[in-house]
Amino acid sequence: MKSRISKKFQLLKNDSRKAFIAYIMAGDPSIQRTKEMVRILEDCGVDIIELGVPFSDPLADGPTIQAAAQRALENGTTLHTVIDLVADLRKTTRIPIILMTYYNPIFKYGEEKFVADACSAGVDGIIVPDLPPDEAGDMMKLAKKKPFDLIFLLAPTSTEDRIARVSQASHGFIYYVSITGITGSKLALDPAIGSHIDRIRSVSDTPIAVGFGISTPDEASLVARFADGVIIGSAIVKKVNEPDEALKNYLLSLRESI
Repeated sequence: MKSRISKKFQLLKNDSRKAFIAYIMAGDPSIQRTKEMVRILEDCGVDIIELGVPFSDPLADGPTIQAAAQRALENGTTLHTVIDLVADLRKTTRIPIILMTYYNPIFKYGEEKFVADACSAGVDGIIVPDLPPDEAGDMMKLAKKKPFDLIFLLAPTSTEDRIARVSQASHGFIYYVSITGITGSKLALDPAIGSHIDRIRSVSDTPIAVGFGISTPDEASLVARFADGVIIGSAIVKKVNEPDEALKNYLLSLRESI
């Protein structure tokens, strides 16, 4: 069963284009603003949207996304809220939507119920940084029954065994972390990124998207030379409260560069 994410990557490949993947935190500063942001992102050429689920103890998120999560939590945003938000968004958009969260909220929700409710709402996949494929057996079985992609992460430090394991387990795309740090860190692109991505391509046909630390059109353009998709999060989250015109100009400049 081919997911909306896989179909999007295939369409982009047919057009010799790379994916622009944007992350925003659901519920920051409000659910209404998140709905507006999804429309703006789509209008400005974003191909896939990552909706962050606020969590109090993130492992991979830097100060910008931590602060956004805190604001969203204070607004009462939960995993249930975010699933309901996606169901509402599906009344007006078919853009692929991924949730990025941590395992604890899913564990509390219940894996089987979470996958069923997320799919029913129109969620297309999930990224769970603290759930490696070695520990995701049940989730993988549940996801296989639906068009629901589990997207796992690789890093510059990943071993050959880890590349093989993650490449086999990931569906939709493989998330390659550009730096050994947290989101929002200053990008210091490894000169060997091309060879790292080639190592992944040697064992997998799954598209590879690169994220962490990318904020400028020049950086996005550089990463797009190697990857099938470019993920930009903290830089967009910082601009959520800027006037829409400034936000749109920034997004359009990224779209043009990717």
